[in-house]
Amino acid sequence: MATTPILMPQLGESIAEATVIGFLAQTGDPVEVGQDILEVETNKATLNVTAPISGTLHSWQVDLDESYAVGAVLGQIAPRSLVAENATPSPPSPGSAPPTPGQAEPHQERRKDPEVKPTVGGLPVPAEGAVVTYLSPRLKGRMHELGLRSADLAGIAGSGAGGRITIQDFERFIDSLEKTELSEASPMRVAVADAMRRSWTRPLATAGLSVALDRLLQHRASQDPKPGPTLYAIRALAMALRENSAPAGRLIGKNISHPQSIDIGFAVEVEDGVLVPVLRRADSRTLAELLPEYQALMQQARERTLPATATTRSIATVTNFGSFGLTWATPIPLPEQNLVMGLGAGQKQPLWDDEAAKFVPQIEANLTLSFDHRVLDGGAAGRLLTRVASLMNAPGDL
Repeated sequence: MATTPILMPQLGESIAEATVIGFLAQTGDPVEVGQDILEVETNKATLNVTAPISGTLHSWQVDLDESYAVGAVLGQIAPRSLVAENATPSPPSPGSAPPTPGQAEPHQERRKDPEVKPTVGGLPVPAEGAVVTYLSPRLKGRMHELGLRSADLAGIAGSGAGGRITIQDFERFIDSLEKTELSEASPMRVAVADAMRRSWTRPLATAGLSVALDRLLQHRASQDPKPGPTLYAIRALAMALRENSAPAGRLIGKNISHPQSIDIGFAVEVEDGVLVPVLRRADSRTLAELLPEYQALMQQARERTLPATATTRSIATVTNFGSFGLTWATPIPLPEQNLVMGLGAGQKQPLWDDEAAKFVPQIEANLTLSFDHRVLDGGAAGRLLTRVASLMNAPGDL
């Protein structure tokens, strides 16, 4: 008997699957088109699935508390006309012989569904384990009990519908952890992890260009005490943002909140983490005026004696990843910031000199800017970096 499938509908723009939590109609019940017949739960709401046609509910193909992807077949409905036709068997036509036992009636042979083979293979991590799209309330409760977040499950290959991670998958994962060596994460590492998780909820992008350091290094050699390259970069970024503070604004709803003060943080590596002390009004104080406070804050950060007020209300951060020998990196802005500028390790590069008609050595470093792409586009990021590079090449004005 031909039937019409009941499909899992698209229950929301970002909903990929739903969990069956109740049957509102049973096999054999008459149903009308648009009638609620199944209750399902998404990660946002509890909703009902309706009958696509009028007829009789022929069968369910789902189980309670299991999740099914959008488009999955949930059950079958027999159209009303077919139900009536099949109520009384039609007598065989004259001259036709009844089918022998085990022989299918004409035109009633069951067609074997084509075998579907996966087209993705050879991945280091199962394809369905890359992203956690749905977590059942029961699984969320178990994770809350253990202090885990969805990001902790990224490497689990779910065995549920549509690759969903089931509670059984989760418990097997927890059992496997108990067989490995575990070390407790420090409070600093947990705090950094939480900040990066919140930062990554935004669409982030990174742009970069090379900047010549020869003039900066010559200026630094003439100073006593000598400012570090990071402080030159802080001062240059602050001056550029004083000219146009819009790139440091934050998108809140439908409005962009502009900074009231050009307060720039700088990253200091400490044991098992990073601290970001802040230089206030870095745009209105010269390099020489900033240097004593910069050195004091760095020392306090390394000794873990920074006051709480020294790490708040900054609009951007500068990080010198070149101190680790890195030439390129894509640092992530803090959750309350839109910008983080990075400075790579200086390297000697050949530069063509038109007057001498030959290559001459020049020390260059990569300058990167990671930013919230909702507020800033590539063009604006490029203009900001170009201005910062220009200011770093005039160190006497800093």
